[in-house]
Amino acid sequence: METLWSQWEILREEMAVQLRYAEVPTVDPNGVDTDDGPRIGVSYIFSSDDDELEDGCAVEGGEKHANEEEKNYDQRDEVECAVYHREECIYEKSAKCANLEVYSPENLLNKCKAGDLVEFVATNQYPHWAVYVGDFQVVHLHRAEVKNSFLTDASQGRRCRIVNDWYKLKPLCTEVVVQNAMEQVGLKDRELSWRNSESFAAWCRFGKREFKMGGEIRIGKQPYRLKVFVSDKHSHVLEFQSLEDVIMEKRRNDHLGRTAVLRELAAHFRGMEERESEMGAE
Repeated sequence: METLWSQWEILREEMAVQLRYAEVPTVDPNGVDTDDGPRIGVSYIFSSDDDELEDGCAVEGGEKHANEEEKNYDQRDEVECAVYHREECIYEKSAKCANLEVYSPENLLNKCKAGDLVEFVATNQYPHWAVYVGDFQVVHLHRAEVKNSFLTDASQGRRCRIVNDWYKLKPLCTEVVVQNAMEQVGLKDRELSWRNSESFAAWCRFGKREFKMGGEIRIGKQPYRLKVFVSDKHSHVLEFQSLEDVIMEKRRNDHLGRTAVLRELAAHFRGMEERESEMGAE
């Protein structure tokens, strides 16, 4: 069994030498930390909508065209992870199970079909999700309002990709997905039932109430697990009471980036090791 110190050493090595992207592991449902078990994740029940923070993408100090690709993006800094509901994997983002390649908005238009989920990404920003509804347009939750925009405008300089297969849920038929999205256009502020763009887009495609605010009661045992892949053989697990909370934590990690998340985990293990040493000395 690994000691906390050995886990800290692993994380320190990960920060010193980044894995090549192809080496990032796929999901291992048994990869729970063996020393102290999964940690309990924070509840975001009183948290504000992180879509308000997504839009640090707004161009400041100039009139540059929104389509201009000016946002940095480093695929090596992506945080790869999986989400479980009890023992079932319901989401996975990893190089071995999904296509993580990103495209310019103009190139992605050649690949999009109505009902597709689109993710816009840039380094140190929350990912922004949208539903492609055809005719070069998307519907998305943007700054506390559901809007119908051209995909190239919604990108605001970010790279993008289709993410239909990341959630391992049965999608609704295309017509219903588009209808779900279009019927929400114009909703804003207190009328909204979703905390961020990802929850909104996923609800449109899958129709699950769990994607809505308050869609699950936060009582009892935490049925959700977020597994962050640290290396080929190691992962770190957090437990949550709702899918809404998992999504918020996952998006926070995406915003921080892989290097910062590894540093955060390393500090956690180092702190636990120090506390154990102090207790042993007493």
